[in-house]
Amino acid sequence: MGCAEKLGFEARGKAFPPQNFTNGDFIMDIMLIFVFVIAAFLGIELISKVPSQLHTPLMSGTNAISGITVVGAMSVTAAAVLVKDAGNSGLAAILGFAAIVFAAINVAGGYVVTDRMLGMFKKKDSKGGKK
Repeated sequence: MGCAEKLGFEARGKAFPPQNFTNGDFIMDIMLIFVFVIAAFLGIELISKVPSQLHTPLMSGTNAISGITVVGAMSVTAAAVLVKDAGNSGLAAILGFAAIVFAAINVAGGYVVTDRMLGMFKKKDSKGGKK
């Protein structure tokens, strides 16, 4: 008897979750959904509390830090390319490449925004140019 059956989950005469799930997989899926929902609420709460003067520095910093997404996209793409399963149609490699491109654009944009923001604080010399 599975975890869901012990808890009394029954949907249209079939046990929930499906029999191909193990109890650990079901619990892990529920935990991941829980973490996602809590992170979404926390993110909304934090961003709504940031004053408008700090919004640009905060966002440029987080975009620059998000370079870890490039590393993650590269590792997932490498796994998709190196592991050749019968069901692997190449879609995972294409999506992985797109993830690398979009993550790189995100990081580059973060650095551009940071540079523009820091340029606003540079002192101007007497002729109107920047030092």
